[in-house]
Amino acid sequence: MNLYEETKFLMKKYQISANKNLGQNFLIDENVIQNIIESAQISQNDFVIEIGPGLGTLTSQLVEKAGKVIAIELDKKMVKILQERFSLYSNFQLLNEDVLKVDLKTLIEKENTQKCPVKIVANLPYYITTPIIMKLLEEKLPMQNITVMVQKEVADRLTAIPGEKNTGAITYCVYYYCEPKQMMLVPNTSFIPEPKVNSEVIQLNIRQNPPVQLKDETVFFKIVKASFMQRRKTLLNGLTNAGIISKEKMREILNKMQLSETVRGEDLSIEQFAQIANELDINQ
Repeated sequence: MNLYEETKFLMKKYQISANKNLGQNFLIDENVIQNIIESAQISQNDFVIEIGPGLGTLTSQLVEKAGKVIAIELDKKMVKILQERFSLYSNFQLLNEDVLKVDLKTLIEKENTQKCPVKIVANLPYYITTPIIMKLLEEKLPMQNITVMVQKEVADRLTAIPGEKNTGAITYCVYYYCEPKQMMLVPNTSFIPEPKVNSEVIQLNIRQNPPVQLKDETVFFKIVKASFMQRRKTLLNGLTNAGIISKEKMREILNKMQLSETVRGEDLSIEQFAQIANELDINQ
């Protein structure tokens, strides 16, 4: 039975269909599964957290390869399927939770008693990709890498070099914490039902040291996010309208950096954002 037939069988057996509200699309491409496993380099020494396992297509490979797998699934219908499919696996644990509400750091401290390398894998719903990625990074979890499948357009933004075309605030945040790379293009025909857009498998390898030195990370992320809130505005107007800095002070900084007053946030490198952040003291 191939993956397509297995998926159709499970859907019929449990009388389910993809939940559009949860952004569900069931993966039926075995090559993609293999790519995710190989990209993450899953081994018996790994502690894996899978977000949104759905029918358990990727889970079935993870439980065979990893030392321990904790799957976090919101949909109760999927939870029933997962419980039945993997009840005999001693290295499998299932949480019926919203991943955005789970204290992942405490979970890892409690369950990863052997201090194994922590890896995150997921086929992320398009509508919630950014909040999940930011949660994983901002909580500074003790993880080695994040291997996820996301919408192609989002993948391009997540893996871009800051200052390049298609960047957003999340580009700078991801680049600060990770070394991102694209792994595999996934056509929409790899799912049922077929989404309207293509996807891509990407990997975010957690940096040991950030690429820039900051006096205050909070200040850095605050100015990055503010500069992209209204993309058409100049950096000067974006930061002053957000109440972060006075126009006089911002003009002074831009002049010092030999930047035009018409420069936009998307034109800046991560080093330039870091320089601006280090010139500021928002708490003054």
